[in-house]
Amino acid sequence: MINGKKVVVVMPAYNAEKTLETTYNEIPFHIVDDVVLVDDKSSDRTSELAREIGIQHVITHQSNLGYGGNQKSCYRKALELDADITIMVHPDYQYTPLLIPAIANIIGSGLYDSVLASRILGKGALRGGMPMYKYIANRFLTLIQNILIGQKLSEYHTGYRAFSKDILKTINFEANSDDFVFDNQMICQIFHAGFEIAEVTCPTKYFEEASSINFTRSSKYGLGVLWTSMQYWLSKKGLSSPKIFQTANV
Repeated sequence: MINGKKVVVVMPAYNAEKTLETTYNEIPFHIVDDVVLVDDKSSDRTSELAREIGIQHVITHQSNLGYGGNQKSCYRKALELDADITIMVHPDYQYTPLLIPAIANIIGSGLYDSVLASRILGKGALRGGMPMYKYIANRFLTLIQNILIGQKLSEYHTGYRAFSKDILKTINFEANSDDFVFDNQMICQIFHAGFEIAEVTCPTKYFEEASSINFTRSSKYGLGVLWTSMQYWLSKKGLSSPKIFQTANV
């Protein structure tokens, strides 16, 4: 716990056998109360290993639901565990869990309801090996998103993020895509509901075992991101009312 608030780490996993234990061993258990791993029908021993290393809450999908579908299971379980602060950490070790205390404290102190660990603040992205084309795409999409959404985030595309209980109970994350654009839909939902988002600088690592998506899926993701931002703009102008911006019934 931190400041009397329960901290739950959720890990959306897919074929994470090679990096899971390394990631898990960096979790600061002096403040983390529970860890949830959701295995999206991996073809390796991700679920088995998770139980072997001591993760108590392991959910195994019977079919592959996608990255967004995986997160939905993560957040449902976090709400079931009555988490005050839910922190998503990818088990591919691209992001270090050592930032968890700083991230949790920002929410636990009541300063912000959500925190993104940014690879773009500082020089973490390129130093960590982010491919140049992904860096350029990240900067371009972030610029357009900030204009449409009216914010000043350094990036919208990090997979390392944390949410208060209020956010998970307010936004309709169940209405979001089961694919990678889920992340950006959540950010738009958070802003649309009137919450604010903090950012912290985060080092990152790109290596063979770290998860990534190919160029085709990256292109599809980029188009989805732009459409989500446009939906936000239209909704705020009163020109549209997408389901993703309706309040959740939790």
